[in-house]
Amino acid sequence: MYPEDLRYTSEHEWARREGDSVRVGITHFAQDSLGDIVYVDIPGPGTAVNAGQPFGEVESTKSVSDLFSPVSGEIVERNGA
Repeated sequence: MYPEDLRYTSEHEWARREGDSVRVGITHFAQDSLGDIVYVDIPGPGTAVNAGQPFGEVESTKSVSDLFSPVSGEIVERNGA
């Protein structure tokens, strides 16, 4: 049921190693709980993030929620969708 290559946080973020990088996102549970997502605010490439610390926000029709980084590192790319 859950992809074996993902690691999850208690805040419903996930991390997947992809070569020398790590891709992060939010779980389906978090997406369903938030409802329709209308805006995501995350910093651009070059920004340092720390594991367990907020690094952005997701705004939905129901609420605004912090996004917590599952890993420490530097943002190198973000989804433009």
